[in-house]
Amino acid sequence: MLFDPPLQPARLIARYKRFLADVVTPAGETFTLHCANTGAMTGCATPGDTVWYSTSTSLTRKYPHSWELTETQTGDWICVNTLRANQLVREALALQLIPELSGYDRCQAEIKYGSEKSRIDFLLQAEGRRNCYIEVKSVTLLQQGKGYFPDAVTLRGQKHLRELSTVAQAGHRAVLLFTVLHSGIEDVSPARHIDAAYAEQLVQAHKSGVELLAYQASLSTSGMLINKSLPIAL
Repeated sequence: MLFDPPLQPARLIARYKRFLADVVTPAGETFTLHCANTGAMTGCATPGDTVWYSTSTSLTRKYPHSWELTETQTGDWICVNTLRANQLVREALALQLIPELSGYDRCQAEIKYGSEKSRIDFLLQAEGRRNCYIEVKSVTLLQQGKGYFPDAVTLRGQKHLRELSTVAQAGHRAVLLFTVLHSGIEDVSPARHIDAAYAEQLVQAHKSGVELLAYQASLSTSGMLINKSLPIAL
């Protein structure tokens, strides 16, 4: 996935109201950009970090600039635009970059399923193979050298685990794919210290047949690509 044109840098002043952030460019211009991330963004939005942003050509947007990447003061790279996770996975599926999910010839996105009226991120199908339901989660929380999900209590995430468990018990493939968008993360664990209920439900979902995968993306100001499998520690 390429950024065209390449991203531009600015220094973060502050993030606020969840969707907004003030930045200052190297030339001294200060402006507000849009932040497509509803999470806590712990460790991803420290004042003084370098923000790399894209600019929309739309004339109707109030905030034409979008926060894409953070370059932290310790040298880590983080994709904070959570919309990019599904785009990266869609590309990886098309290019067969995830061996565990290769060999399917049909891929649909945002398909309604389940008794709790959910939408699965991706449904893979192929003649003679079980349907494969994939839920994508973006991982950006790094603490004490470990990667964690979630970074805040997630009732929606718990619902997704219930839906995936039901799918697995019905005989289909059910996959929870952690898309790691932080260069400093080397493995992924459930964040029991943040959402104990989610962590326990994740363990039970895995026991019920839900497959767990973690793949990291390489990040740069010109583009991103899923390219590395990471271990998951329950």
